[in-house]
Amino acid sequence: MKTGIETIWKDRKRFLGMPLSFTRYSLSEDRLFLQKGFFNIQFEEIVLYRVSDISLKMTLGQRIFGVGSVIVHSSDKTTPHFELKNIKRPVEVKELIHKQVEEMKIQRRVRVGELIGDGENEDCSYDSGDTSEDLSADADE
Repeated sequence: MKTGIETIWKDRKRFLGMPLSFTRYSLSEDRLFLQKGFFNIQFEEIVLYRVSDISLKMTLGQRIFGVGSVIVHSSDKTTPHFELKNIKRPVEVKELIHKQVEEMKIQRRVRVGELIGDGENEDCSYDSGDTSEDLSADADE
């Protein structure tokens, strides 16, 4: 699949809990990979510092067979939503990905600014067109 890249975790998409698929997932120190197909192979990857959210989905059928799906949301243009379907130990994998994402963001000094507020107090915005004269005039009134 990848040459010269150290793999931290790898698994396959599973059917009825068994790895009977040609879809493979792997995690390196800085990227998450997907290899899909047998005759025509498709490769996808997400750089971990671009990941914005990770979620977990476990249906009743998945829980019966001991698998689940981890959904990775990122700012990647080609693959904004990356789903690791029917993998073993999905909770542990989610935490492992989260840990690697945080390490990569710290290492690359990536800061993600999140919106402050809940959208209810939209009148608390600052208009950059105000000058200091306008602000001092408002303070006198």
